[in-house]
Amino acid sequence: MNDILKKLKGGDRRSIGRANEVVDDVLGDPALFDAVFQGMFNDDPVVRMRAADAIEKITERHPEYLRPYKTALLRQVAAVEQQEVRWHVAQMIPRLELSEEEHRQAIEILWGYLADKSNIVKTFSMQALADLAAGDAVLLPQVLELLEELADTGSPAVQKRGRKLLKKLKSKDLDAL
Repeated sequence: MNDILKKLKGGDRRSIGRANEVVDDVLGDPALFDAVFQGMFNDDPVVRMRAADAIEKITERHPEYLRPYKTALLRQVAAVEQQEVRWHVAQMIPRLELSEEEHRQAIEILWGYLADKSNIVKTFSMQALADLAAGDAVLLPQVLELLEELADTGSPAVQKRGRKLLKKLKSKDLDAL
């Protein structure tokens, strides 16, 4: 196992362990990004979760690091069923520069994540869909309808996020989209 991934081992999924240290390592040496990205395919669910956490935090600052990994993120990483990986994927998708086909694929992934049993996966997926819809006049009405439904029927956390996103999307000048 790569030395950087060894820092992500141990403990359980209730802790991010040394993930923030890995973030700092990659920010100091971007050549380490690939090894951490590959960690999302590791057999150990703790390593997968912490690698996803680190990649999400790194790409919050440097979304361009995802460019060469866009296909892998949308095809392989997004298919990982582990909830901790999924909620980080949902956070990363809006950071990607997407073609029309990739945009459709991303929407399909996020829509599918709404059926996840994890409310965290659902709320991050709602956020990502709202982010994508803000720049997509075709998607916007569907997302608004979805958010209205979830703001009425979801768990308390899902309802709260739905109301917040509805307010945000409705406050924009939708004619300008």
